[in-house]
Amino acid sequence: MLHDIIMYGSAILAVVVVVYMLIKKMDIKIALFLMGVVLLFISLAMGNTIAVTDFQSTGSALFDPLQVIVDQFKSTLTSSGLIILMLGGYTAYMSSIGANDVTVQVMTKPIGKIKSVYILVPIVFLLGNLLSVVIPSASTLAILLLATLYPVLKRAGMSTLSIAAIIATSATIIPTPLGSDNVAIAGELAKHSQFANMTVTNYVFDYHAIVSIPTLLFIALMHYFWQKRMDKKQLTQSEIENVDLKEVKEIHGGKWFKTVYAILPIFPIILLLISFVLELSTGISVTVSVEISVLVSLVLAIICELIRNKGNKKVLADTETFFKGMGNAIPIVALIVAASVFVAGLQSIGLIEQLQASMQHIQGDGFNFILPLLMVLFTALIVLLSGSGIALFFAMVPLVVPLAAAAGINPIALSVPMGIAGGLFRAVSPVAAVVLIIAGTLKIDPLAIIKRTSVPMLAGVVFMFILSMIMYL
Repeated sequence: MLHDIIMYGSAILAVVVVVYMLIKKMDIKIALFLMGVVLLFISLAMGNTIAVTDFQSTGSALFDPLQVIVDQFKSTLTSSGLIILMLGGYTAYMSSIGANDVTVQVMTKPIGKIKSVYILVPIVFLLGNLLSVVIPSASTLAILLLATLYPVLKRAGMSTLSIAAIIATSATIIPTPLGSDNVAIAGELAKHSQFANMTVTNYVFDYHAIVSIPTLLFIALMHYFWQKRMDKKQLTQSEIENVDLKEVKEIHGGKWFKTVYAILPIFPIILLLISFVLELSTGISVTVSVEISVLVSLVLAIICELIRNKGNKKVLADTETFFKGMGNAIPIVALIVAASVFVAGLQSIGLIEQLQASMQHIQGDGFNFILPLLMVLFTALIVLLSGSGIALFFAMVPLVVPLAAAAGINPIALSVPMGIAGGLFRAVSPVAAVVLIIAGTLKIDPLAIIKRTSVPMLAGVVFMFILSMIMYL
């Protein structure tokens, strides 16, 4: 009895602290580390062993919880962590050589030739999601789209609120092997025999894309009807003309330059797709990992820069940006490690085992959807209150397989809905950074933007959940 009181009491307190910090938009890495270590000490005091695979004790209960942090850093940095660091470096280098700007300019230029306002709505939404592959930060992408697309869409006659809604929902759930969330879940799944040797490419193209692509198309259609309906309903519309927009430097260069540099930011994905398609169509198995695709793309980018700058040695000096970008991605790796330590603490006090036992009661009898539904609802609550779903997703990644196994369901039926829900609900949160940036720039009420994003996003969540259950339960 006392054992259970300590277990549940410490677990509830730890979760409350973490959720509180999420809602308050505080950096939760230290909270996850701290609460994880506290839970590990509590487990040792309860007479439990540390529930980490192949854990070797230091010989002192005082240092064992800290050894867990060291072990998690070692294992993460040699797997998903390395991928995330390399992607951070490549994105930074693409920005420094202007390739990201070229991609945005090339992809957005044809928009001005389309005259039908409401046909533009789904097109711009899908285009924005494609651009999120190049610029994964929703806030950064919003700033760029406000500067590049807002004037074009205004001239085409689109309402300010429709533009705001489209831009706010641009970075959502595009299936990409370059996404840190997909890297994290693929790395976790690969640790288990059921998904042995799974790569992030396999996870994205075999599972995530099957749900996310139809969902994006469905949301694009919902955007069309909802923005059209809301514009008609808003009879007296006060349009803001004097909007302070960031100036975007025009990228000059020939057709070859623009073509090559527009492709460079997405070249790692092109390589991964070629490898994936070759294996499917011909059976030729050429293992192209994300790391290899990034390195090949980086070498190609450096060669292009040397040609463009006529062998100027400054080009090689500028590659330092890649390594600085890797350093900037360290907080993401630290967050994954912190989440692992926190979950190790929960496992060590026995909570995960209890949750797994309780999951047995909802196994079968047509109730297999209960666990995924609960996780999506929990994700919705945290994202709506905090404006961010990525930290929660990383924290839940180590729990996906054990909870799914206990409930007797495919772990994919848990990971895909949770990941997608986090991306979609962000655009419905009035405290999300992307919503606040757009509202501030266009001088409109954040709640007015939420009215425009809520129906397409919530409809998308329902659609993706049903599709996920059909495909993976």
